[in-house]
This record gives sequence, C-alpha cells and structure tokens, in this order.
Amino acid sequence: MFRTFSRPSGASPLGDPAVEAPAAANAARSVQVVPTPEEESLVRLLELKSRLHEALLDRLNFSVIDKVEPEELRREVSALVLQVLSEEGAVVRGEEHKKIVEELMDEVLGYGPLEPLLADPTINDILVNGHRHVYVERHGVLERVPTRFRDEKHLLRIIDKIVSRVGRRVDESQPWVDARLDDGSRVNAIIRPCSIDGPSMSIRKFSKKPYTMDRLVEAGSLSQQAAAFLQGLVEARMNILISGGTGSGKTTMLNALSSFIDHRERIVTIEDAAELQLQQDHIVRLETRPPNPSGGGAVHQRDLVKNALRMRPDRIIVGEVRGAETFDMLQAMNTGHDGSMTTVHANTARDALGRIEQMVTMTGIDFPMSAVRAQIASGLHFILQLNRLADGRRRTMSISEITGMEGNVISMQDIFVFRKRGRGEDGEVLGDFVPTGIRPRCADQLLAAGVSLDLTAFQHRAV
Repeated sequence: MFRTFSRPSGASPLGDPAVEAPAAANAARSVQVVPTPEEESLVRLLELKSRLHEALLDRLNFSVIDKVEPEELRREVSALVLQVLSEEGAVVRGEEHKKIVEELMDEVLGYGPLEPLLADPTINDILVNGHRHVYVERHGVLERVPTRFRDEKHLLRIIDKIVSRVGRRVDESQPWVDARLDDGSRVNAIIRPCSIDGPSMSIRKFSKKPYTMDRLVEAGSLSQQAAAFLQGLVEARMNILISGGTGSGKTTMLNALSSFIDHRERIVTIEDAAELQLQQDHIVRLETRPPNPSGGGAVHQRDLVKNALRMRPDRIIVGEVRGAETFDMLQAMNTGHDGSMTTVHANTARDALGRIEQMVTMTGIDFPMSAVRAQIASGLHFILQLNRLADGRRRTMSISEITGMEGNVISMQDIFVFRKRGRGEDGEVLGDFVPTGIRPRCADQLLAAGVSLDLTAFQHRAV
C-alpha cells in the first residue's frame, strides 16, 4: 500500500500563508515571552507529528485508501510511525505511540485535530481562531482547549478538505464560505485577506440524537403546556416564524416543531447549507449553490422557493430567510401552503416583523408599506422568540399570535411569555414560562382542525 513518490511542489490550493513578521519587529518588543517547559515539550511533539505526517504523505498511496479496511490502514500507519521514529532515533512510549497513530488516522480519513472535538457529545460549537487557538462551547459556556494545528498551512488544508466535499471553494477571490459536514453540522470559514490574523472557522454541531419537544421541555426551554400548544399549531397547519439571535436555538426548535408534521405530507426544505434533521420520509431537500470561479451559476434561496412551488409541496420549510426570498415565502403562505415554517435573526418578536418588512423590500419592487404589512399579517400566524440568556441557556421567551392589522400596524398578542425571577447562586437565570391569560384568537380554528385544546392552559398564573 505504501509507495514512494514525489509530491508536486508549489502553493497550497488555498494560497500561501502570510509571511511572518520581520525579526527586527519582534526584537523591538519590550517584553520577551519565554515558553514554559510544557510549551516547549508540546512544540517538540508537534514538530515530530509534522515530520511523521510529511512521511505519511510521501509514502501513502491515497488512490487506494477507500478500498482498504480501517484496521489494515491502522497497521500500515503504525508500522510507518515505528520506521520513522527508528530513523530519527526518537523514543515514544506505548500510549503516546497509540495517540500519534490515531491522530495520523484522523489526518488521513477525517479532519485532523478537529476529530476528537467532533466526537465529543458535550460540545455544541467549535471555534478556530487561527492555527494556535481553538475554543469550544459546552452548555453555553466558552472555554479554550489545547487542540491546535501544526501551522496555518495545515489549517488551510483541513478547511479545503471540508468545503471541497460539498462542492464549494475558498480562496483569495472568495475568502469565506458556508459548508456542512457529513452529519449536517454547519461550517463557516474565512481566510486571508479578510481574516487578518489567519484562517478562522466556526462549526455548529448538531446532536446525532435530534432534539424533540420533550427534550426541550426537560431542558427548561419552555413549559409542557406551551409545547402541547405548539404541537396543536403545527397539526392545524399554522404558519410559524421562529425568531432569535445567533446561537439561540432556532434550528433546534424548527427540527422539534417539524416532528409534529404528519408523515403523509410532502415537505420541501430550502437551506443555504443543509442542516435540518427532519424525521419524515417524504422530504425533498434543496440547497443553494454559490457562484463558480467565473462568477456565474449561482442558485439563490429565492430561486429555490419559486421552484418549490412547482413541486406540489404540502409544506415549505426555509431554514432561514435573509433576503428577497421572504416575499416569495409570504406569497406561498398566502396561497394555500399553510403549515410552512422558517427562521429569522431578530432580538424580539416585534423586531422580527420589522426584519420581514425590510427583506420584502429587497425584491426591488416598490410595494406600499401597507400592502407589505397586510401580506405579513395574513401570511404569518405565530412568532416564537428565542434567546440565549446570560447564563448561556437557550430559552423560549414568548409565543406570540399575529391577530391582524390595526390601522397601519400589525397587531400581536403574547400567549406565553418567560418571566424572570432573578439569578441563582451559580449565576443561573431563574424564571418561568407562563401563560399570559389571553385566549388565542385561533382557538376555534384549532378545535375545528381536530386539535385537542385544553383552554385552562391559557389561564393566567401568578409567578
């Protein structure tokens, strides 16, 4: 399986990293950083792994990797490690040798230093700030981890490996990219010249076990009564907008809501990078496409929404509305595609309506604002507002019903809200998700659709 061949010389497909600052500039610094013995040991180990990796690239026949069983490949890699260590006169103990072999396997078959983080179920986000600094988010709290890449070129190679697998590219002419991993995790990467301090990458992981509404209730995101109400809204084919800031759990909530859709219905999903984890069988997943190197061939969300209307969908689910496709989504909601859902970035339910208004105007058509608001009021039925609180927890802040127009203003009423009670000793935000005492205007419509509705669940409860 191993053979000797000369690797082509030249730059990385992503471009060479920036030249290091001149030594004179370093000498001018008033404080000289002296590495600790632990840091020196880590650097020596990284250098050794770098040499092993170079040897692996030189001697491994990549054309047959897919045809080789993992255990056989592991034996080949282990033998190579022993050979190179013997040539260099280096001594590595049993556990360290095993660890090096695993890391080299990750380099060949996976995403190198990222593999242990991707396999850790407690990690929600992986944030790479250059090749030296990697942070993760666990339970809403950011922490730095010892993971690092060998150099900037190594990180660029991993980024290229990720984006090329989904037919995308990142280079100086297009220095940022949205992509996804095989498991649906969302990836954003940006490189020089836009990322001044070197390549940066963000990975939003998704649980291999999709979040259900029951799990969200257990996590304290909302109450059991509110969850039952949301189930009724989905079954009665209400159009729902999920609003929230970055990392507030919009996609998680969308996945949970979608679990209540009847398996006999045809669902068309539209996303920039496919990440929804719907459990139904009858699903058509559509994904946008960026422009090719010559600048043509791009497929936008608006194109896909228009095409979806010709595919006989029962429901259309747009991962996130960001621009002119909002108008087409509203048109679909107003012309028989009830039960559709989407998400938007906004801090409050009222702000979400303002964002929708703004995005409709991005079509370039000069609509009167009164007409835009009338379309929104008739197309959307409910807004779910999600926030990530100061303690890092993601919570549903309100479930609001759009009740129509009052003059030139869209009217709305809160059915459930999160009431804060203060902070706990460990910094946890205390509060309850409670009904406001307002009976939903759509209650009769839900009952007519066969939804079992407990009207006592809407009675006001003092906190």
